[in-house]
Amino acid sequence: MKNQGKRIAVVGGAVLLFLSTVSYKSDFFEIAKQIEIFTTLFKELNMNYVDETNPAELMDIAINSMLEDLDPYTHYWNEQEVQAAKINNLGEYTGIGATVMVRDHKITIVEPYKGYPADEAGLKAGDEIIKIGDVEISSFEEDAGELLNGAPASQVELTYKRQGELQSTVLTRGSIEIKAVPYFKLLDGNIGYIVLSQFNRNASKETIQALKELKNQGATSILLDLRGNPGGLLSEAINVSNIFVQEGELITTTKSVVDKYNKAYYTMRQPVDSSIPLAVLINGRSASASEIVAGSLQDLDRAVVLGARSFGKGLVQRPKDLTYGTQLKVTISRYYTPSGRCIQALDYRNRDEEGNAVRIKTEEYNEFKTRNGRKVYDGGGILPDVTMETSEYSSVTNALLLENAIFDYATNYYYEHSLEKPEDFTFTKEDYNDFKQYLKSSGFQYETSTEHYLQEAYETAEDEGFSEEISTAYQELENILEQEKERALDEKRAEISSLISDEIIKRYFYKEGLFDYSVQQNPEILEAKKILSQPSEYNRILQ
Repeated sequence: MKNQGKRIAVVGGAVLLFLSTVSYKSDFFEIAKQIEIFTTLFKELNMNYVDETNPAELMDIAINSMLEDLDPYTHYWNEQEVQAAKINNLGEYTGIGATVMVRDHKITIVEPYKGYPADEAGLKAGDEIIKIGDVEISSFEEDAGELLNGAPASQVELTYKRQGELQSTVLTRGSIEIKAVPYFKLLDGNIGYIVLSQFNRNASKETIQALKELKNQGATSILLDLRGNPGGLLSEAINVSNIFVQEGELITTTKSVVDKYNKAYYTMRQPVDSSIPLAVLINGRSASASEIVAGSLQDLDRAVVLGARSFGKGLVQRPKDLTYGTQLKVTISRYYTPSGRCIQALDYRNRDEEGNAVRIKTEEYNEFKTRNGRKVYDGGGILPDVTMETSEYSSVTNALLLENAIFDYATNYYYEHSLEKPEDFTFTKEDYNDFKQYLKSSGFQYETSTEHYLQEAYETAEDEGFSEEISTAYQELENILEQEKERALDEKRAEISSLISDEIIKRYFYKEGLFDYSVQQNPEILEAKKILSQPSEYNRILQ
């Protein structure tokens, strides 16, 4: 019987192998068929179209249109984008040393880094670059941001607009180091605070260095700040988790329909400190590798997580080399935490009537258990153990950020006020009222979901001939919604004021000054310090 069972198993395996092979060949034939159709079409189109065509441009449109229906992380990268990705992971590059925003044929300085070329050339946040060398940005059809790059020590003349006035400067490009840990400090004599801003190849190395130095200074607990960290290298997410947990612990798994991408990732080294009390800060802009670290430390009951639900970017990408130095960055699998929670928030396989990816409803969340038996839930992203209202961005706050209203207000504030020390700054109620007046004068508007659906309902009523009967009621509802939007600005004053304060402090004292200000004023940091300073509360949360 045993031998018979073995024979059956082998035969079953052969059947599965045969079916798999048939499926593969079937897919391969279909792929080859569609490629042949497309190649023929592309050739005939370019040879016969009535006007002259640009084959490269047409191909870019075709590729990007094809990928658009999948997910926002599957990308075709040209040669320049491939190099930019390598630079980001290395942690160093040659450039101007500033974060810039490229939109609508405009380049705006978002943040100059202290002591780097843009700062040395006198550029400030809010400056709009009009011309790079002899090239007018407004008429440049390609990625104007690429014009800022160049060889080390090369010079470029920039013409920019500041508060409506044109100015110029000569900037010397230089080597820019991107620190994974831009700031760490001992707080209150015994709490080590570490900001981990990205997961480049130096992330774990710099975190270990900061941890060791803080412990030497007397740290008996650690606060790891992952807010705004967009992620990076998976290997570094494992290594950073490994700093605080024992060797051999499961950190994340990846699951895919392709068997070779189904993997489990464990810690491979001895930890630096597996018992020191640990708190982790996250928010809606903490993504990918940040969520792996926060989720694993939460599932293993190794840290108290505070803030707001993280972004929910649980799709794994891998670059596949193509010809002529290009790449396809393709989504291959999904991330799961040790307890089994899927990190991904949006389901791009299922979309609503407007084509937007569907988010799982709260009532459909699944319950999981941490190592200590605490209840945690999926639904995308990591839900903190301690949720902070000031970490959660409301619809009005997101609208302000999307329209750069806070950024632009901070620019005006900087040129109208003087400030000598970060600790002297307080964003008062009067200041907030001034901000609201600024919104009115600048024409800031945003549409709520309620307004959107109300407009749709009214348009449907018009089509059905009911518009005259309901127009008065519709206008009344619109007025009520406008009043509610005004009230929302007052209700969310705390979170909006916090963002405005951060942006203003950065203008005067750079990011380093913002960190010094935040450790004294930021509500999330203050709450984390409170929990770390109370062992009974810390232990209660983790039980």
